[in-house]
Amino acid sequence: MKLKLLSFTFLFFAVTGVASAQVNELSTWGAWFHTQKFSEHWGIMFDGQFRSAHHAAYLRNVLLRPSVAYHFSKTKNVSLGYAYVATNGRNPAGEHTFRPEHRIFEQFIVNHKAGTNTNVMHRFRLEQRFQGKTATQPDVFSQRFRYFVRGVIPVNNNQPTFTKGTFVALQNEAFANVQNKNQVNKHVFDQNRAYAAFGYRLSKLMDIEAGYLNQYIKQAEAYTINHVAQVAVYTRF
Repeated sequence: MKLKLLSFTFLFFAVTGVASAQVNELSTWGAWFHTQKFSEHWGIMFDGQFRSAHHAAYLRNVLLRPSVAYHFSKTKNVSLGYAYVATNGRNPAGEHTFRPEHRIFEQFIVNHKAGTNTNVMHRFRLEQRFQGKTATQPDVFSQRFRYFVRGVIPVNNNQPTFTKGTFVALQNEAFANVQNKNQVNKHVFDQNRAYAAFGYRLSKLMDIEAGYLNQYIKQAEAYTINHVAQVAVYTRF
């Protein structure tokens, strides 16, 4: 089953890249994901990400995303959060451009096990996006829905609770514009991110992983395939 899942994931990467690519980019992302509970029901979540432009020419995106979470149980929670996204770019003349984005988001997460010790997370997120104006772009408000699924598969570990060791992480996230799509890319479909990584769980409190992320971006008249090398740290308290 695990081999079939891995094979399907890499086949998806290959078919997407060959069939749909119009513009190809190579970039690197670094990320830190943190969750912390203060009581049985209340906690916080945070992630900070740094993403490069093509060939790591410059830092394109900085993303900071805190949220407050309410845990119904050990497997289900809802959260309300805010995200700040700074986007740097270069215009045709080679001059620096900057566009800030502020987001409010609501999300629901459910976790379950697949098999003996494979943990699977499903995340449903609705976000309200406030994209700032630039010299050539006006202020834009839009809403976007995101569905994310991630599986953590321990390697050579058959214990019911996985607390330490090597693992494989597989995930996918699909994005859909649900309001003002004509102000974004003129399409309901926005982008897809498929990811596969190898990681090591240092303890029940911390994971590190590195992998490949295939970001397929739908634009008004074109497509972009971004091939991303990602390193991520996960902490839990």
